[in-house]
Amino acid sequence: MYFSKLFAPTLREVPAEAEVISHQLLVRAGFIRKSSSGVYTYLPLAQKVLMKIMNIVREEMNKADGQEVMLPIIQPAELWLESGRWYVYGKELFRLKDRHDRDFCLGPTHEEIITDLVRGDVYSYRQLPLLLYQIQNKYRDERRPRFGLMRGREFIMKDLYSFDKDEAGLDVSYKKMYDAYTAVFSRCGLNFRPVEADSGVIGGSTTHEFMVIAESGEAQIVYCPECSYAANVEIAPCKPSENPQDIPKNREKVATPGQTTIEQVTGYLQIASHKLIKTLFFRADNEIIGVLVRGDRTVNEIKVQRLHPSLTMEMATPEEIRGVTGCEPGYVGPIGLKANVKIYADEEIRTLVNGVCGANEVDHHYINVVPGRDFTVTAFGDLRLIEEGETCPQCNAVLKSARGIEVGQVFKLGTKYSKALNAKFVDETGQEKLMVMGCYGIGVSRTMAAAVEQNYDADGIIWPMAIAPFQAVVVPVSVKDEEIWQASLEIYEGLLKQGIEVVIDDRNERPGVKFKDADLIGYPVRITIGKKALNEGVVEVKLRQEKEVNFVNKNDIISYIKELVTKAGVSLP
Repeated sequence: MYFSKLFAPTLREVPAEAEVISHQLLVRAGFIRKSSSGVYTYLPLAQKVLMKIMNIVREEMNKADGQEVMLPIIQPAELWLESGRWYVYGKELFRLKDRHDRDFCLGPTHEEIITDLVRGDVYSYRQLPLLLYQIQNKYRDERRPRFGLMRGREFIMKDLYSFDKDEAGLDVSYKKMYDAYTAVFSRCGLNFRPVEADSGVIGGSTTHEFMVIAESGEAQIVYCPECSYAANVEIAPCKPSENPQDIPKNREKVATPGQTTIEQVTGYLQIASHKLIKTLFFRADNEIIGVLVRGDRTVNEIKVQRLHPSLTMEMATPEEIRGVTGCEPGYVGPIGLKANVKIYADEEIRTLVNGVCGANEVDHHYINVVPGRDFTVTAFGDLRLIEEGETCPQCNAVLKSARGIEVGQVFKLGTKYSKALNAKFVDETGQEKLMVMGCYGIGVSRTMAAAVEQNYDADGIIWPMAIAPFQAVVVPVSVKDEEIWQASLEIYEGLLKQGIEVVIDDRNERPGVKFKDADLIGYPVRITIGKKALNEGVVEVKLRQEKEVNFVNKNDIISYIKELVTKAGVSLP
């Protein structure tokens, strides 16, 4: 490809709306352009990266007995009503009506429609296991699309669904996909970790997220450096720490004028933050509930929702809080509530003696509070977020934390959808049984963005060789110098004959401009042809991820680049 023919409109300035580095660089380097909020056009460079990721995904899915299909994006509401998710999925579901006033949605995922397909054509255990997958656009009406391709309203996803005759078969399918995902992200050249996770609205019993490690990641994970344990903090179990033994004292109400935050209250009363009982109120469906954790802890809403099952859960509004406490937020607590509210408390609250909580009166708190004596708890449970430095639940080593970008997730669904949609088969004994399902997703466009978040520097993108749009760029320092141009053309054509994807920068620009664009776009290898190639028979080779420049004999350059590419795991024709 001649650069002059390549549609890659690079920008020197950072786009104003771009918050994360992948958004900034993919726009600046001419990979994507915004169409509307959360919706992007993929330009040729991006399309090449996406196709390479898709090809890796296809190869690994096919190797694991997956068969590719293409399911409709527009899905009838009847199937979602049958599964019970039409209302559960909430406002993220794009809903539309046809000219006959029938309800449809744009598919955010395809459990319903794939189950409907299989229940209509699979009848016998002899047809199982069955693994079907597709790669297509998905649609979710995000409340606040942000971070470019990281959280959009239209995105590219691979989703595979497994159908087995029993749980043992599901275990095999799940392990196949777990291993295939490990191979996919390894081949893409990414630093990642599979972690235990929450299944969310997809449902199911067991699930793992595949997290690309990056400081910009939205998710926080903990992992053990001594064993294989890793989990999203949303689901990682917490071991309650021991509260200091103390003799209960009489509860007192004390004035705390203007002290509303944990730091202010603990500083004013001269107490440790673990002595403070933090009280938060949530609206769980149509019910207000209270949740208690120590002042030095953070409430985990996922765990709260497991203890108090509800379709939706969000923080209560100030008006709702006043309705149950009679007080402004900042001084609320579990004692003397105005309404009958269920109170859920973290396990560490159970043994807390002589604690401090809001008195449900402005400018006042209670001291010497004892759970059970001074207020009633509906249920205790593990309701907090785990933190770095706590002990591993598997081996008791000290946990470390990192931020990650979720690029894939695997779920054991069991019979959640086959039961709702009556997807059955006849087993060896002639008995009808429900199919046992799993689902497995990879965010293809998100994987591209995550690769940038993990591989960049001040000058631009540093693509892993396997998914780079082009593996090399040939840069003649002067296209007007016929000898330099011919030498460059010879190397360019030689690389093409070896199956190497290469660009030749044929623009009549200064070398510095060409180098800037090469670094911004992120070609793994830059080959510069100048006077040295003519006078000394050597060419300059610069690897994008390295600072040093190598000088290679002009006669060896083709074999040298070919070896670099194949060593990176790229198969050439």
